[in-house]
Amino acid sequence: MFCCPGVLSPDPLLLHLNRSGALALSGLWAALLPVVVHLLVGFGLALRVIMRRPPTGVALAWLVLIAAVPYLGAIAYLLVGERRIGRERSRRLRELHRHFASLLGTSRESLASQIGADHPVSAWEPVSRLGEALAVSPIVRGSQLHLFSETDKIFAGLIGDIEAAQTSVLMEFYIWHAGGQADQVLEALIRAAGRGVRCKLLIDALGARPWWRGTQPARLRAAGVELRAALPVGLLRTSVGRTDLRLHRKIVVIDSRLAWTGSMNLVDPRFFKQGAGVGQWVDAMARVQGAAVVPLLATLLGDWVVETGETPSELIRDLRLSRAAECGTADLQVIPTGPGQSEDALLQMIVAGIHATRSELVLTTPYLIPDDALSQALRGAALRGVNVTVILPAKVDSFLTRHACRSYFDELLAVGVKIRLYQGGLLHTKSIRFDRGLAMFGTVNLDRRSFWLNYEVALFVYDDDFTCRLAQLQSAYLADCTELDPAAWGTRPFGQRLLQNTLRLASPLL
Repeated sequence: MFCCPGVLSPDPLLLHLNRSGALALSGLWAALLPVVVHLLVGFGLALRVIMRRPPTGVALAWLVLIAAVPYLGAIAYLLVGERRIGRERSRRLRELHRHFASLLGTSRESLASQIGADHPVSAWEPVSRLGEALAVSPIVRGSQLHLFSETDKIFAGLIGDIEAAQTSVLMEFYIWHAGGQADQVLEALIRAAGRGVRCKLLIDALGARPWWRGTQPARLRAAGVELRAALPVGLLRTSVGRTDLRLHRKIVVIDSRLAWTGSMNLVDPRFFKQGAGVGQWVDAMARVQGAAVVPLLATLLGDWVVETGETPSELIRDLRLSRAAECGTADLQVIPTGPGQSEDALLQMIVAGIHATRSELVLTTPYLIPDDALSQALRGAALRGVNVTVILPAKVDSFLTRHACRSYFDELLAVGVKIRLYQGGLLHTKSIRFDRGLAMFGTVNLDRRSFWLNYEVALFVYDDDFTCRLAQLQSAYLADCTELDPAAWGTRPFGQRLLQNTLRLASPLL
């Protein structure tokens, strides 16, 4: 083999070392790249969390999750870390607010001239003013409320009202589950549409997913019922908004003259979640007549407009919306809340009501995962001598929620809050009685999901008669409860306490 004069051949050993070094450096970068990406993404998201200023517990939970769980924590935050509803939904909500602001009842100035110092509203004026400021929902005068707590009577009343409808039936629910008396509601709607009644149904896309996959939606549409899925889910939807924001409201409005609202979904408890091991669901509904029908109708129509894109003014005219005549003596506020819509009004009004309570506070809720403000309000009420009773179901259908909820029992029991566990099924009624003059009744659970993520609605009723009837219902629940003994609760196994306290750390994210 010949070589050119003066040219040296490459050293094979040196070539090998260079190749090895390059490969080693390449391998090092390959190993470091995921770490660098995690640090950059984590830093960027941490900065975003800090600048958005969520509640401290929520912020810390997300910061820990993003840092401790590479990539998955970041993905979780991008999916469900913010209350994103999308630009189009935000625009529709703003437009809706302008159209419906004039429909929400009597102004405070005119109402104040009709109310004496001994009226229930006067004693709770800070609460009512807060609702007016946050939810733009003043008190409406002259309504009649009937409280129903038996499933058969609720279905009979609802079906009877649908059968008597002459112009319109509007409904929105979180869950529709086929079977039993829920099917009778379906048949009543089909008959109503057949005789020319305008029927509009808005059902949550996720809460009623099994129902949407069945045959009943097609039957309703074939009969002429206008049917829409609220907050549809899917990959494309994820890019513009959170998929776990849900329509949790339950409202029925018939002929713009009467309404139903409360905790019950369109389900017959004898056919719903029978394998969950929690018993039948126990609910309550209120049938409303009079002036309060208008804000309930405005809430329902607003949800319809946001989902369909219909023009609010045309929809109002088409449905012959008019002010319902006064009927009864109850004064109340209808408070709708949700992302992009008076988001924290319900939480703030509940906390304000607790602070104003002087003697007795009774709450019923299936889930209790309070934020700091609500927890402090409950404990503060008990410490200043208020008789505070929380009624919860002994069994609930969510493992995570059940144990996260129970992590709050120690601090409540320690200051004298009475916790009663309902044994007659999954108590689903959402109610609060503040002394004897104010009651809250609606769809909102006392947990962070309901306060921050769901679209909810609640009635704040300033009426002694309704509050008395609610007290009787709560007493009936208490008769089927066992008392949680603080001493016995304190001796539960270490494993339970560890699980509950661990899940409590994640409660801001549940």
